[in-house]
Amino acid sequence: MRFSREQQEFALAVREFCDAECKTLQQRDALTAGGTIANSQVILDKFAALGWLAVSLPEEYGGGGAGMVEECIFLEETSRGLAPITGYSTGLTAAQTYLRYGTEEQKRTIVSNMAAGKLEAIALSEPGAGSDLGGVRIKAELVDDHYVINGQKTWISAAHVAEHILLLARTDTSGSKHQGLTLFMVPTDTPGLEIHGITTMEARTCNDLYFTDVAVPVTAVVGTPNQAWRHLMRGLSVERLIIATMSLGAAERALDDVIAFVTEREQFGRTISSFQAIRHRIADLATEIAFAKSFVYEVAERIDAGEEDNLNREGSMAKLKCTEIAKKTTLEAMQMMGGYGYTREYGMEEQVRHALAPTIYGGTNEIQREIISKSLGL
Repeated sequence: MRFSREQQEFALAVREFCDAECKTLQQRDALTAGGTIANSQVILDKFAALGWLAVSLPEEYGGGGAGMVEECIFLEETSRGLAPITGYSTGLTAAQTYLRYGTEEQKRTIVSNMAAGKLEAIALSEPGAGSDLGGVRIKAELVDDHYVINGQKTWISAAHVAEHILLLARTDTSGSKHQGLTLFMVPTDTPGLEIHGITTMEARTCNDLYFTDVAVPVTAVVGTPNQAWRHLMRGLSVERLIIATMSLGAAERALDDVIAFVTEREQFGRTISSFQAIRHRIADLATEIAFAKSFVYEVAERIDAGEEDNLNREGSMAKLKCTEIAKKTTLEAMQMMGGYGYTREYGMEEQVRHALAPTIYGGTNEIQREIISKSLGL
């Protein structure tokens, strides 16, 4: 696709902001306490002041009122610019469910929070239910005018910095495993909710959540009670596109950095960019990234055209391809940079670590391949 003039200007503005605020390791360390936190409130506040957060969400609820193309531009450029705002994408994904099934009050609360630089989280996975969400066991029991929630969630992104948790819980055990599931909007300061970080390769992103007699009113239900499976199965193309777009930006950044390195680094009396083995590997990566970008924005345009519910296969394809190319590009870049790619100073090791998890979360790439193959009649 071709961006409009306004879209081109938006992309350039976001890129220039990231270059000014987040480009160097020293800048990112200052924003993230030496790389120990994943989300910089300083950057989120600045984006909020510029009106760039929630750009695709409805204006009547406090969003920017633009389309998915503009949101993808923002996600691509902030990921490419290494802006430390990974939790924003989680909140953006949660907002899609609230906007489809939430009450007017829930929609207004979530969208206005997102636009103001506050974050939201989604709690689906459990120790025994990851790819198979039908295995969810956390219970929410209706008692008079409220629900009492007990159980555990795990691998919950951004929960420790979120305002609310979009929680998937079991409210009825009489039917099949895909029946009797309900979504709830749970404030993170609700008594009985404990949030504990999970140590991973990256700064703190994921958490274990423990619910002990957590009470929420019936107004906390998002959508129809016992119909959460149907709710979750609709609109997944947007979630997958969000992940795909961020991985696209990550791949572009790795490509930019490795090109800058190989055009300066000399071996055997000439720059290593002059060696065919290097040039051709970079040419292959650039080609794959260009094709991935074209597909991402085709899907975004179709979502803006109202085709969201008919893009399950395309959403899975975008997520699969972009996360794989981000992983491939960062690993290839590290190899081409040699020992320097392994050092923290040059930043590629950070990019490698960031590129690995997206192939797992949001539905593993193995699950995406299953979705694609089934859509082909296999």
